[in-house]
Amino acid sequence: MEFTLDEDLTMVRDMARDFAENELRPRATRHDREEKLDPEVLCKLSELGLLGLTVPEELGGAGMNNEALTTVLIEINRVCASTGVTLSVHNSLVGAPLRHFGTEAQKKEWLPKLATGEVIGAYCLTEANAGSDAGALVTQAERDGDDFVLNGTKLWVTNGSLAGLFIVYARTDPSVKKTRGITAFLVPGDTPGLSVGKHEKKTGIRGSATTEIILENVRVPASNILGEENRGFQIAMNTLDGGRIGIAAQAVGIGQACLEEAIKYSKEREQFNRPIADFQAIQWKLADMSTRVEAARLLTYRAARLRDQGEPCGTEAAQAKLFASQTANFCADESLQIHGGAGYTDEFPVERLFRDARITEIYEGVTDIQRLVIARSVLA
Repeated sequence: MEFTLDEDLTMVRDMARDFAENELRPRATRHDREEKLDPEVLCKLSELGLLGLTVPEELGGAGMNNEALTTVLIEINRVCASTGVTLSVHNSLVGAPLRHFGTEAQKKEWLPKLATGEVIGAYCLTEANAGSDAGALVTQAERDGDDFVLNGTKLWVTNGSLAGLFIVYARTDPSVKKTRGITAFLVPGDTPGLSVGKHEKKTGIRGSATTEIILENVRVPASNILGEENRGFQIAMNTLDGGRIGIAAQAVGIGQACLEEAIKYSKEREQFNRPIADFQAIQWKLADMSTRVEAARLLTYRAARLRDQGEPCGTEAAQAKLFASQTANFCADESLQIHGGAGYTDEFPVERLFRDARITEIYEGVTDIQRLVIARSVLA
């Protein structure tokens, strides 16, 4: 039985599902093979209001909440995870911190542009030696009068080659504890000295733009600080709570797709003169997949609802991401096994789903970091 949504969320789901089936499904394989999104997809996302789903209406957005975003992301990722992560980062990692921590001037300047897709957002935190230990970042931001000058290199930047706005985390006070001397900056994509480096060749989500971002004497005014100087790490962690809910939603969508493909194939594939769906071994796989997907869905909506209510949700977001990402990979593995040799070829969607699922246990905090967050909460 499908998770029950209220009337408004049902309308949002149906709209997102219609878009995914009619616009993304014909393009999903091409996105994967060509390693880029069809530009028309971003235009259509904008037309539907999905790029500004959580932006306030007075600033040009749809004014909806995290539950609505979760609903949309599940449907989009069920068909094309490359589009899903592009949309998730734009809304969760860029739009959300701007709404929560931006000044009125910053919100008025950037949120309408994000809502219409005039500007795509990207989030720059990770570095070569600062992944799970994000506080170890070494990108520097030195004050020069009323400006800051940024130097460093960021890795694994989703939307890197598409973005017109980057949220960049840099060290502004190297004399204090490493997590206390970091500041978040709003850096326009056309700022001199900012360039796009290597475009990563990835196992999955190949259609999303994952790049290196190089900062060479990038000068931004102090007015571009997001939140308070030297308190950027807190913004990064708060933002990742929302980002983890987004990736949990992605994982639910991928898991759901794996289940659907397995059901379809098991009804069509015959062995020993009967559909393999008649065999108990297959039925048990489908039962386990279905149960885990629904459990992951509930955990994800719980975290989204808490975030909408302004309640602490770090533990719940970590639980949702931990379980949902493991579920996506479990379902991908079981679905491929049900497909047998056919699933190991690119003639069936499960091969792409298998590759796309793997990243959900890595980005927005690897699985072991989620366990660490949960364990600290339990022990406290």
